Amino acid sequence: MINRLRVLRAEQGWSQADLAHRLAVSRQSVNAIETGRYDPSLPLAFKIAELFGLAVENVFTSPTRQS
Repeated sequence: MINRLRVLRAEQGWSQADLAHRLAVSRQSVNAIETGRYDPSLPLAFKIAELFGLAVENVFTSPTRQS
């Protein structure tokens, strides 16, 4: 799954640790999501989207739906 998490996090001026704290996950989890090594669970994906005030589709994209 492709995501904009790194960009969104940087726009807020947050470190991976800052974002991890806000999501109640480890910094390693944030890093793995950002680098595409781990796809978050659906509840976590919604939590991430809500934190940034976006729809899930505006944060995460299927690699087969890239334009």
